[in-house]
Amino acid sequence: MENLKIVQGDITKLTIGAIVNAANKSLLGGLGVDGAIHRAAGPKLLAECRQLHGCETGQAKITNGYQLPAKYVIHTVGPIYSGSNQDDKLLRNCYLNSLNLAKSRGLHSIAFPAISTGAYGFPASRAAHIAFAAVKNWLEQNADYQMKIIMCAFDSKTAQLYRQELAE
Repeated sequence: MENLKIVQGDITKLTIGAIVNAANKSLLGGLGVDGAIHRAAGPKLLAECRQLHGCETGQAKITNGYQLPAKYVIHTVGPIYSGSNQDDKLLRNCYLNSLNLAKSRGLHSIAFPAISTGAYGFPASRAAHIAFAAVKNWLEQNADYQMKIIMCAFDSKTAQLYRQELAE
């Protein structure tokens, strides 16, 4: 798929319409990619996030990017892995709701981290499969809308999982 790419690196360095933050429910910063995005964006991001009053699992909210090269940050709350089918549905919703929010704002490029695979314990291989299935489905359902999607892998192990999913 020409509008779906894999990049290995730091999502906070991407010049793009929106980067997706794997946030916690408070939206006030945390570990992993969430902390990195808050540090890179600067204190105005936290101030705007306070005005959003949190976010439910599977949902998405948008803020400005501030000091990031990305124009916007879309915050989505992935599920804390429990092994239930609900986890899969909520993770899928993170991707779909983020893409729908980007489209509703007229954005044409977005980058995703590996949502829920860090502190939230989602198995990386399963998460990659869900992520790519959701993104490919969204692209098919929105074929009339130009959207460049980057799946940003922080490490080589995740990048390899992404390459396998893209090939399927």
